Amino acid sequence: MRFAFPHSHAFRGGRVTVEDDGGAPPACLVEFSDGVTVMGEFRHDGPDIVLDVPAYRTSKGTDVGARRWRLSRSEAGVWRTTRM
Repeated sequence: MRFAFPHSHAFRGGRVTVEDDGGAPPACLVEFSDGVTVMGEFRHDGPDIVLDVPAYRTSKGTDVGARRWRLSRSEAGVWRTTRM
């Protein structure tokens, strides 16, 4: 799986693109708009996805701590984050 955030970090209610590349849990790629990519872990939880993002540093040097996110898809098909 590949998860792409349109910002340099994830936040509550933010959009995320979920691309199923056929990879099995738990390993996945987590990409941010500033070009930073990290290896995360995911699992399915009913219709939702639980995504663990490790600590990383943005391209501007800001340290971001490890976080766990619940990803839920709206009726319109848009994936959004909720911090767990």
